[in-house]
Amino acid sequence: MSSAMRLRPALTALALVLGVLFAPGFGVIGGAAPQAHAVTKLTHAEATARFSSSGVTWSSSGGCSNRNVATCTSFDQLNLPTAQGAQTLKSATGCALNITGGTETGHASGTYSHWNGYKLDFAKSTCLTNYVHNTFTYIGLRGDGAPQYQAGSGNVYADEGNHWDVTYYNCGGC
Repeated sequence: MSSAMRLRPALTALALVLGVLFAPGFGVIGGAAPQAHAVTKLTHAEATARFSSSGVTWSSSGGCSNRNVATCTSFDQLNLPTAQGAQTLKSATGCALNITGGTETGHASGTYSHWNGYKLDFAKSTCLTNYVHNTFTYIGLRGDGAPQYQAGSGNVYADEGNHWDVTYYNCGGC
């Protein structure tokens, strides 16, 4: 058997091993995305109580909170660290914060999605935008072209034009 015929299976195996080791979010070396963990889920009432106590407001274009209606703003099944992250943001910025999107249907899918409780949308304000730009690190454009900024906690703020789309991997230092 020639050395080239023996080398090909070895290189294929090496490529597979390296692919597993370096796959973002799955690999054991340098995984770029945090791992999803079991988290405490909140009801809509629990989340709104937290937001109210911190001075965070919310609004709904449909005037409703039904998770299964895209024009509602729902917090049903919101992750506790996501709610805490919004509270931390309010406290850190001193800005008026208005949530315009929660766990309702109609957002992009994925592990770290609105539906799975990891994201909130905040209405744009000069105060919030200045805070994000002056405090967090610009990390480039998202696949859809939205500029992204990363907090020291690892949470990511994407400027979607008329609102901030925030992915909370943790509570942001609560």
